[in-house]
Amino acid sequence: MLTDQTPAAVTASYFDALDRGDVPAAMALLSPDVVWHQPGSNRFSGDHSGIDGVGSLLGGMMETSQGTFRLAVTGPAMVNGEFVAVPVQFSGKRTDVSMDMSGVDLLTVRDGKIAEVRLFSADGPAEDAFWGPAYAISM
Repeated sequence: MLTDQTPAAVTASYFDALDRGDVPAAMALLSPDVVWHQPGSNRFSGDHSGIDGVGSLLGGMMETSQGTFRLAVTGPAMVNGEFVAVPVQFSGKRTDVSMDMSGVDLLTVRDGKIAEVRLFSADGPAEDAFWGPAYAISM
């Protein structure tokens, strides 16, 4: 069976899987050497590499948000070659703080897999406050 592996189709399948809560299907669309660039200055900020690294990131976000983190596509995907920009709304709640803001997810799709993810948030300081500070590393 042939499937459409254009950047637009791969991105649509990825967000559809996330919307259904099918994390394994979403993760299967990532390249084994995917690089995820998480913005901000919080505990999750920075580059996360490989499916295991991205899985740990997403699992940590779900744990920190007490399972409330949600992501919704809010408009049409915009495609420029291997790049696909998708407007999103994301939210989460935990005991003492919540967030609900717009953003843009920029996915790079190569060879039918998501090779790179760059995220943009409408309110970086509010997102940082929600996720909490980066942990200090003591030596």
